[in-house]
Amino acid sequence: MQNKFKLLIAVLVLAIPLVILNNLGLFDNFTSVDESESLGEIAEAQELAQVELRYGLPVDSFELIEDVVDQGESFSNILLDFGIDYGTIHAIATEWTEVFDVRHLRSGKPYAIFAENRDSVKVARYMVYESTPINYVVFDLSDSLKVYKGEEEVQVRQKAISGVINSSLYEALLANGGTPAVAVELSKVYAWTIDFFRIQPNDYFKVIYEERFIRDSVYVGMGRILAADFGHEGRSFYSFYYDDEEKYRDYFDENGRSLCKAFLKAPLDYFRISSRFNPRRFHPVLKRMKPHLGTDYAAPHGTPIMSTADGVVIAAAYTRGNGNYVKVKHNSTYTTQYLHMSKFAKGIKKGVRVRQGDVIGYVGSTGLATGPHVCYRFWVNGQQVDPYRQDLPEAEPILEEYMGSFQSFMNPLKAKLDSLELQLDSPEQPDVQLASMGS
Repeated sequence: MQNKFKLLIAVLVLAIPLVILNNLGLFDNFTSVDESESLGEIAEAQELAQVELRYGLPVDSFELIEDVVDQGESFSNILLDFGIDYGTIHAIATEWTEVFDVRHLRSGKPYAIFAENRDSVKVARYMVYESTPINYVVFDLSDSLKVYKGEEEVQVRQKAISGVINSSLYEALLANGGTPAVAVELSKVYAWTIDFFRIQPNDYFKVIYEERFIRDSVYVGMGRILAADFGHEGRSFYSFYYDDEEKYRDYFDENGRSLCKAFLKAPLDYFRISSRFNPRRFHPVLKRMKPHLGTDYAAPHGTPIMSTADGVVIAAAYTRGNGNYVKVKHNSTYTTQYLHMSKFAKGIKKGVRVRQGDVIGYVGSTGLATGPHVCYRFWVNGQQVDPYRQDLPEAEPILEEYMGSFQSFMNPLKAKLDSLELQLDSPEQPDVQLASMGS
């Protein structure tokens, strides 16, 4: 018993001083090694976060000189002005061509020099060449000489615009905060659905699309159109880009029906129709009645002409009346022909397979033509017909088993489209039928 009592006294004698020292905070400086390292890493990360970086390089450590490549200016011209010798320039030009060939510098492209001051002379430490607003090449000019490529981090933001068309889609989009690129992409989305040669006053658009930025505020172009509602001829045409990363990656209406059809509405990006299919037209060159079994699209000389559907070129030739023309057989039922081309696209010849939207030639006025245009002809079972009066086949809709996922994706976008207001001349909204692809 006595031994146990002595042991208790010894423990208390040792413990009491430790408690007192801890309460006095004398152990505060005895941080564990792991904890100390963690605090050091946090401090280092906070310090790095405050460093301004361009192209992944610390701006504050150098003098940054930004310029563009002048006409006739070479890689060596630029670097010689910043203290880089011929030997270093030659090494980059010959040993790093697989990464970037310095002969490919183009006038007007931006570049940046990260320079150090040595004896009052600016000497380049790095040179960065912007091949595109997003992609760049870094030339490390230190003793370890190397060349590597980099990419700016792109931030994607959504933008929503809407407007009523009083003159042209292009003008209406620009007036409501859009860009020419939006007009082009919108015409592609609806290429199978809407005849952009027949846009009417009071047609309207509502569009949600992506804009891309670098460095928070530098605009580098639009991304994809995510959703749209196009009001045309009293009807509302919805489109939603659906990508489930497995089966679907295309535009569909609110009911899951594909906006793609077997044929484009026209062989050109939208211009004007100068003459329609007419079996009793007076020919402007021959000066007599002669059936016009095609649709004429007037467009500037050299405008690309596209195949309106997949198929095989069965003729790429010249005749006195047709001028340069291409004829495409799509299947046993459908054939199309494109007349009066200035020239054929590269590689277009008999037997070549083309895809829908492939450029097959360029607008001209060869043959019997009074001005630059393409005459588009359409055959069904060997008979020339008006393509605008045909009930053309559509692509497959979304299968029932995928509809739940599609609707979960589509509904919030549709609600956002429906909430966009239209600025009208009159207080009344357009009288539109809220259906997209129905009859």
